Amino acid sequence: MRLKFLFIFLITGFMVMGIILPLKTNAASSSSILVNIAPENPAPNENVDINLSSYAYNLDNVLISWSVDGKNSLSGIGRKSFLINAPAAGSETSVVAMISLPDGAVDIRIIIRPAIMVLLWQANDSYVPPFYRGKAMPTPDSEVKVVAMPEIKSGSTFVDSKNMTYAWKQDYNNDQEASGYGKNSFIYMNDYLDNSNNISVTASTIDQKYFSEASLDIGTTQPKILFYKNDANLGTIWEKALSNGHKITGDEIVEAVPYFISPKDIRIPILTWNWFINDSLVNILGSRKNLMPLKIEAGVSGTAKIKLEVNNTYKVFESASKEISVEF
Repeated sequence: MRLKFLFIFLITGFMVMGIILPLKTNAASSSSILVNIAPENPAPNENVDINLSSYAYNLDNVLISWSVDGKNSLSGIGRKSFLINAPAAGSETSVVAMISLPDGAVDIRIIIRPAIMVLLWQANDSYVPPFYRGKAMPTPDSEVKVVAMPEIKSGSTFVDSKNMTYAWKQDYNNDQEASGYGKNSFIYMNDYLDNSNNISVTASTIDQKYFSEASLDIGTTQPKILFYKNDANLGTIWEKALSNGHKITGDEIVEAVPYFISPKDIRIPILTWNWFINDSLVNILGSRKNLMPLKIEAGVSGTAKIKLEVNNTYKVFESASKEISVEF
């Protein structure tokens, strides 16, 4: 997950995103001065590289002086670049570049206020068995929830995330309905045509003084079935999935687990379970359609193919199949 952080331009006491205004000027205009920040959203204590350029002036031939929080730091002809560490969370640093142009001096002030944004996500309707240690992954046509956790520090206190305004985007398109005050979560249905979705959000305080943003790509996967032995005394033997060549001795129950399939509750009848033994359809009695009871007759040996197909009757792309050969 790639974290993005806050960076704000502030000129003459006004907080203006993406616009550079003169702090003081004679005939020269700061509108001809461009400022590039790398990274645009620095983390606390991260190195920040500030570069100046102009389409109207040759900055290689003019005196440029840099100051940090009122103290002179760097000065010289053509000093277009300046490297500085972003302050700690909750602090701010004021950087002023004084450019001595032929027709007047221009001072440009940049305020750096770092802030962190963390994005967490979960697949709302993706099935995993109880006590599964991994993460439930989204599959085509499944529902995903993203929660924004901005860490904006004003002085010694953190701003309550519920008291912020959020602007959400899905695949770089604004979602006006999902955006607004206090809306720190975002729910969407992924498209079966997309392998992943880009979700981004910008959080801002009510007074528009602090901003924080982040984005992440959430990929999709396909449902998959694994077979396990269901023991009458021990329950499901999760430690080892059944594979080709599994030896069956006596009566045995094979339990199928359709990882990541939708819905989350696999007992809901919108899922169809079709079991096959040697390509012959087997009717499973009872409510737990993911259990296949096997009974081996005494004195009989050989091999057999066990196959299962699981389908969601309302979602074409929510399906999975699994086949193994067993010995008895």
